[in-house]
Amino acid sequence: MRNGRLFVALAVSLVVAAIEIVGGIRAQSLGLIADAVHAGTDAAAVALALVASFVALRPANRRKTFGYGRIEVLGAVLNGGLLLAVTGLIAFNAVLRIAHPLHPQGVTIAIVSAVALAGNLIAGFLLVRAAGASLNMRAAFLHVCGDVLGSAAVLGGGVLIAFLHRAWIDPLLTLFVCAIVVAGVAHMLRDAADILLEAAPRGFDVRELEREIEKLPQVNDVHDLHVWTIGTGAHALSAHVVLAAEHAAEASVVVQRVRGLARERFDVTHSTLQVESEHCDPEGEVVCVPLDEAQAS
Repeated sequence: MRNGRLFVALAVSLVVAAIEIVGGIRAQSLGLIADAVHAGTDAAAVALALVASFVALRPANRRKTFGYGRIEVLGAVLNGGLLLAVTGLIAFNAVLRIAHPLHPQGVTIAIVSAVALAGNLIAGFLLVRAAGASLNMRAAFLHVCGDVLGSAAVLGGGVLIAFLHRAWIDPLLTLFVCAIVVAGVAHMLRDAADILLEAAPRGFDVRELEREIEKLPQVNDVHDLHVWTIGTGAHALSAHVVLAAEHAAEASVVVQRVRGLARERFDVTHSTLQVESEHCDPEGEVVCVPLDEAQAS
């Protein structure tokens, strides 16, 4: 059902983009063409959500041990680079239009953008219920919301052009829509870079996770704790958990508690834990060794 809504939203976004491109050429409006590019970014976002939903079902294998979650990230980087290049070209032509005005057809702009606005509202309605299901769905919904804003702005500009007959309104609207596209692409590339750099998920409180683990009665310390994103909605954890010597026999219990805590409180789906035990050497210094070595000694 959720994928069905995504397919319909993707089809609507593609139709809106096609209508705006044809309308922009006929009306000699860069604003409509820029909004068509914006609709293309939304279609790309919905397509990425669809691809992720299908590819995520593929099991991990001996080479792709974490599965295929980052295919979405690679697609986002490629789409982002292409969209920035196209948007830069449109913005450059908008600046030229300000210097050398070309009067667009305001009525055509208003009609085409009104149709686009209606299509974007339909796509938004299709995605609003699924927006909370995953980060992908939420991103697709937010992209469509941005498209609604862009179409509304171009509609208003078309009405102004029709009544005021000012050619400079269209290139200014074009630059406004280009700014919306760049902001969306920058956000997408920032998130992709965070995943590729294995940064902690945005909004994830690593220190809070450390504190919660250290609250367990058997745990003396946590170090070398790392949290990163495998793919959208899939977070991983690795850490060294230090137990007091008298609790060494409870290692398996502690591991299960830490994994449950990370999963239920922090939405971490994969945890790798190294359990260590504190021992005192002959000089009185406290050292940490892996639990199997501590038990052997």
